[in-house]
This record gives sequence, structure tokens and C-alpha cells, in this order.
Amino acid sequence: MNLYPSTSTRNLPKISAQRLAIGAAALLLCACANFSGIHSTARSNNPDDYASASTLPGQGGTWPSASWVSAIGGAQLQQLVDEALASNPNLQATAARIAAARAMIEAAGATSKPQVGASLSATRQRFTENSIYPPPFGGMYVTDYETALNFSYDLDFWGKHSEQLRSAISQSKAAEAENYAARLALSAAISKAWLQLGRQYAQLDLTNQQLVLRDKLDKLTQQRFAAGLDTQSENQQSRQQVAGLRAEQSQWQEAIELTRNQLAALMGQGPDRGLKIPVPQLPADSAVALPDQLPLGLLGRRPDIVAARWQVEAAQSDIKVAKTEFYPDINLSAMVGFSSLSFSQFLNHSSKVVVGGPALHLPIFEGGALRAQLKGRVAAYDSAVATYNQALNDAFHDVADNVQSLQAATTQDANQLTAVEAAERGMKLAEQRQQVGTANMLQVVSTQITWLAQRKLELDARARRADLRVNLIKSLGGGFDATAEGIDPAAATATATATTAAADRPVVTAH
Repeated sequence: MNLYPSTSTRNLPKISAQRLAIGAAALLLCACANFSGIHSTARSNNPDDYASASTLPGQGGTWPSASWVSAIGGAQLQQLVDEALASNPNLQATAARIAAARAMIEAAGATSKPQVGASLSATRQRFTENSIYPPPFGGMYVTDYETALNFSYDLDFWGKHSEQLRSAISQSKAAEAENYAARLALSAAISKAWLQLGRQYAQLDLTNQQLVLRDKLDKLTQQRFAAGLDTQSENQQSRQQVAGLRAEQSQWQEAIELTRNQLAALMGQGPDRGLKIPVPQLPADSAVALPDQLPLGLLGRRPDIVAARWQVEAAQSDIKVAKTEFYPDINLSAMVGFSSLSFSQFLNHSSKVVVGGPALHLPIFEGGALRAQLKGRVAAYDSAVATYNQALNDAFHDVADNVQSLQAATTQDANQLTAVEAAERGMKLAEQRQQVGTANMLQVVSTQITWLAQRKLELDARARRADLRVNLIKSLGGGFDATAEGIDPAAATATATATTAAADRPVVTAH
């Protein structure tokens, strides 16, 4: 009988132990909570889904420049906008959100690094006589002195910390884009209010001119009535028109004060600041040509779209973070220090404490908490995608509306300008007839009033075109360029137009 086992027999316990370890690891992984059946139903729209070649044809134009405010209203308007950008409370709030988002980046980056800390304590306590403490400590009051240097490191096997960092970076980029969107909205609001103030002053001036002529016409009517040339009805009608113009004059004065208050509020200051704004002059007309490749180019030119895309990026990373919670979490920790119940021996070599080793957290049954958390993250992703789709839809709608309104306003203004010219010719003909004695002053003043009325209509049309021009500039991004600002989501690892499958891609290749 062979009393000694063969080599193969001798290795059997070792091989069995290895297999047992591998089997145990596989069992641990298989025992993990799972996220099967949880997936996104969102679909990100593509710019190609928005047919706009006929409505928004490329005209070889350029995107708005960053100096568009100066092009609209010169140095006067630019100064108001610069002052508002420096002191508006809403912009200060968006700047604070950027600072908070950048702090989150630092916090997320810190989780992937080793953590080292120190502690020192002196705890006074009474040891019970009926526990593990032997005499003479049982029943005594003693002080426990401890000091330690602590070390911990989270082994990021599943990419949890890297995805947290990506999410924080995406949130920071979204906050930056939102800040640009707020700056653009504020610049546009001040520009539109400034143009409105110019229109109101110009309308008040024309109304004052009309009122002077109406007063003159009213006196002529009264003279004719006294001479028996006009009836009481004509006299009262003239008085009615004078009173109407005086009411309109008061309305324009009120509108001017309200607009000044509005500008002061937009600038983040009190109403007295509005009183110091010089009277604006409406700008001269300028043609606006649409840039080529408008649908695709708009993605990186509208800060609201860029912000929405970064929110999708953040939500996608949050899904991946939530999925890593279903996998084992392994931490390394160590502690070196001293512990003693006697202060005289506190720092002796015999009081040294050394602790270290790995810690494994295995989610097996979490009562549905992990699945609920993942469902919430997926729902947030679906919401972010829907917000992005809506931002795209609103952007194209906004541009199309402003382009078509601007085209219609141009045609309307051309017709109104024709009416002004016709009224002016009629006025000059009446003046010539009055000079040769074939018309009286009453007819001359009436044609002058008619000419001023047509000028007021033309002024409204010109002011509306200027307002629509600001709207179009704003809808085209107002000079914003995500690539130039370094916040273009297209440069990210995962794009904001990711499909549902991309959002559900497993974090690891095996489970």
C-alpha cells in the first residue's frame, strides 16, 4: 500500500481552495441586488427632425457678434447693458450657482483620492463592575487617552467616482451656459426697453406737434363759428379732438416714466437711476441675413440649448452612479496611534495601536431602496431629455417667428412709408393752394395734422422692426458660441443626443 499521496493528490486541497475562492466571489456577485427591468424611455430629438430649409433658408449671413448691443444703440446703450450685467441680482444668483457647481467638482474629485485625518481625544468615564473590565478598573472613573492617524481609500472598481465627477462637471457647464442665457436675456430686455423709450419720446414729440396744430385749428374753428361759417357741431368736434390729444400726451408721459423705472430695475438700481438715462434715438434700419447651416449651428449658439444638453449629460452620469450602487463596494482603511488609560504611558511604545484591512459592502437585499433610487435617476434623465427636446423646439419656433415677423414688418413699413410720402405731398399742395388763395388755412392745418398722424404710424412700424431685430439676435444666441467658451457638449465623451440604449449601457461588462 502506498502510504504517500501522489503529487496530483497532494495538490487537491490547494486547487479546491482556489476554486472555492472563485466560486465564492462569483456567488457574491450573483447575490448582488440587480437593476433588471429599469430603463429609460426617452428619445432625444435630432436637429434633422426639424425641417426648416424653406422657412429659414441660408442667406450667407453671419451669426450675431458679441458686440450686437453697440450695433443697436451705440455707446449709450452699451453702457447701460454693461452696468446692468455688473449689478443685476439675477446675474449675481447665476454666478453663485456657478461657484457652487465648481465646488461640487472639487468635492467629487476628492472622493477618488486617499483620505488622511488625525484625531486626539481624552474621554472620562466610569467602567461598570459587571462587564468585561477586570479589577481594579471595574467601578473606577478613568480617562481614556487616544490619538491616531487615520487613512482610508475607496477602491473605485465600477467607475462610481469618475461618473460622479463627470456629473459634477456637467452641472458646472450647465450653470455656465445658464449664466450666458441670463446675460443674453438681460441684454435683450434692456435693449428692447431702451428702444421703447426712444419710441415713446418720439411719439410724445409728434403728439405735441399735433396738439399745437389742433389748438390752432380749434381757434380757427371758433372764429368761423363766431362768424357763422361753421356750426356748433363742428366747434365741439374740434374741442373733442384737442382733449383727446391732451389725454394721449399724458399717456405718453406716463409710459416714459414707467419705462425709465423698468430700465432702472433691470440695472439693479433704484428708480432715480432711470431719470439719468438720456433720450434714446431709434437706430437706422439694417438688413439681417440668416446664417447658413442654421438648424445644426443653432445647437452651439443658443445657451439655453447648451445648458439643456449638459443637464442630459449630468443625468446620464447620475444613472451610471446609481448602477454602481448595485455592486460590491471595497474600502481600504488603516489607523496608527496610541491609546492608554494612563496619561504617563500615553505615548509609550507599549500603547501603540495599529489597525488596517479591507472592508467589503455587498448590497444583497436593500428593501428596494437601490432600485427606487435608480428609477428616480432614470426619471430625471427622461425629464432632462424632454427639456432638451423642448428647448430645441422652442428655439426653432422662436427663430421662425421672428424671421417671418421681421419680413412682414418690412413690407408693412414700406407701405406705411408710401402713405407718409402721400400725406406729405398733400400737405405741400394745400400750402401751395393757400398761397395762391384757392385754399384756406383750415385746410392747410388739417393736412399737416394728417401728415403727423401718418408719421406716428410709420414711427411705430420702424420701432417694431428694431424690436424684432433684437428678438432675432436673441433667438440666434446673441453672439454666444459654446465652442469658443469651452462648454460645447459635443466635445464630451457622451453626447446629449444619446439614445435610450446608451443611457442603459451597463457600467461593467459582467454581473
